[in-house]
Amino acid sequence: MSGKRYPEEFKTEAVKQVVDRGYSVASVATRLDITTHSLYAWIKKYGPDSSTNKEQSDAQAEIRRLQKELKRVTDERDILKKATVDSICQCNTPFNYLFRCFEL
Repeated sequence: MSGKRYPEEFKTEAVKQVVDRGYSVASVATRLDITTHSLYAWIKKYGPDSSTNKEQSDAQAEIRRLQKELKRVTDERDILKKATVDSICQCNTPFNYLFRCFEL
């Protein structure tokens, strides 16, 4: 009893035909020359309610959170850079230097 091995891309495409495109399991199984049992197992494994998809969506949510945090930190850094440059420029002008030196 040797079963055929199908690549993961083949399996996910078969699942998409059933889940996304609305074809029946029997018609997809017949067209792809696979058993309906195999296709149901693939739907369970690769379908929208699979744990693999949940892990991917969790990872994508984490990526979005980290991107937002990176943007916030980058904006804060840029504000501090600008404030530092502005304060250096204001303090080092000749007028401000003389004013500070002769201030009573």
